[in-house]
Amino acid sequence: MPVERIRSGGEFETRVGYCRAVVAGGWVHVAGTVGQGDGVTEQCADALRTIEKALNEAGCRFCDVVRVTYMLPDRADFEPCWPMLSAAFGENPPAATMIECGLIDPKYRIEIEVTALMPGAG
Repeated sequence: MPVERIRSGGEFETRVGYCRAVVAGGWVHVAGTVGQGDGVTEQCADALRTIEKALNEAGCRFCDVVRVTYMLPDRADFEPCWPMLSAAFGENPPAATMIECGLIDPKYRIEIEVTALMPGAG
């Protein structure tokens, strides 16, 4: 089964040497994704849009996500994001982890990474 790489054109993809998502062996691995905006909720919404685009390009949707990791510099910023995260994953919530840590640039308030199982692969 060939490996497919999905690029979004984000500034860090070229600088760091990665792509937005990799499809391999029936799995879609979406790289840690930050969003643009002034606050954590705006950044979270933007990151989810970028992730959704990568999932769709791979042939998946949020309901196919089996694992999600949230990374935030301040864990207090996580709760304001819960309503949009719950809306994104709906009736198909993935296993999840939230980590408090530094991100690549202090302007970022949240980074989200997901793994999805391709429809029909399981």
